[in-house]
Amino acid sequence: MNKRPIEPFEHASQIAQAVPRGVLLTSKAGDEVNSMVIGWGHLGTIWGRTVFVAYVRASRHTHSLLERNPQFTINVPTERMRGDIMKVAGTQTGRAVNKIERLGLTLIDGEVVSVPAVAECPLTLECQVMYRQTLEVEGMPGQVRERFYPVGVADPDVTGANRYTHVAYYGDVVASYLLED
Repeated sequence: MNKRPIEPFEHASQIAQAVPRGVLLTSKAGDEVNSMVIGWGHLGTIWGRTVFVAYVRASRHTHSLLERNPQFTINVPTERMRGDIMKVAGTQTGRAVNKIERLGLTLIDGEVVSVPAVAECPLTLECQVMYRQTLEVEGMPGQVRERFYPVGVADPDVTGANRYTHVAYYGDVVASYLLED
């Protein structure tokens, strides 16, 4: 598989439109690779670097992998793959299911990071975490707290579990490419 280098900002519109519908964030620690669907994230610039900021709830399996290996890839699925990926990677936990195997995804070694790209999601950003910040619920508007961090939801695998806020992972984009046959 060929990796055609790209300039991330030339694909910013495609990335920005894909994120709310769901893109894969792939992480790896040791021999374990996990992909999860994220719907919060953005491409931008900070400290003179191109970054992708991904938000991962602290209760998620991916969070524990990112804490062990602060690298990730962002993988933008094709429309053809989106439905299948969302059904598994967007609803199953990596603690219980090997989502890569279940989906039959093809992993391609990263160029710079140890985390693989996903062939079925050809637009890839390789990221090295340069900063992380736990979001503080107390500083959020009431509407946001009520919708995304409701009081009384304590199950860590339930979306909206209030005990677990998100961590913003600022990933320095160290490689970006389109996977082509």
